[in-house]
Amino acid sequence: MLSKVLSKSSCAACKFCCSFRRQSLWETPLFPPEVVEKLSLPNEYGVVGMFRTVDDPQKSCAGRLVLENNYRTADPEEEVACTFLDPERGCILKPEDKPFDCSIWPLRIMNKDGELVIALTPTCPSIGATPRPELIELVKNGLGEKILEYAKAHPYIIKEYREGFPIIYL
Repeated sequence: MLSKVLSKSSCAACKFCCSFRRQSLWETPLFPPEVVEKLSLPNEYGVVGMFRTVDDPQKSCAGRLVLENNYRTADPEEEVACTFLDPERGCILKPEDKPFDCSIWPLRIMNKDGELVIALTPTCPSIGATPRPELIELVKNGLGEKILEYAKAHPYIIKEYREGFPIIYL
C-alpha cells in the first residue's frame, strides 16, 4: 500500500517493524480470528505461531502473536523478531494472511480523544519521524479513507494515541 513512498527493498533490508523490544509489544500486530486459527496449526509456511486473544471486549475477535517467551536475556533493549520473519526473505506471509497493521506500517490508526486519526510511527528508519509531503499526499488521496474504512469494520486494529506520533489524517 505504501510502495509509492517506501520501497520493498528498503523494508526487506531493514525489518525494524518486525522486531520488538519488551516495551514495544503493544505494537505487535493483531491478526483476525480466521488467520489466528490457520497460523496456530501446522500450515503452508512451516511455522506455527502462538497467539493470545486480546482481552478488550471490542478486540476479542483478534489474536496477538506471543513473543514474550522468545527473549533470551533480561536486557530491555533486546529485540525479538516476529515468528513469521525470515532473516533472508523477510515476511513469509501471503498478503491475505498478513495483518493489516503490517500492510500500512509505518502508519497507525489511532484513537485520540474519541476520534480516529492516522498517525506516523516516528521510529521507522526508512520514513523518519517527520511525515514527508509524498506520504501525506498518498494518505490524503485515498489511502487514509481505505484505512479508516478497514478500521471501522475491524475495530481491533485501532490503537490508543501516543504522544510523539505525528497525525497525518483526521
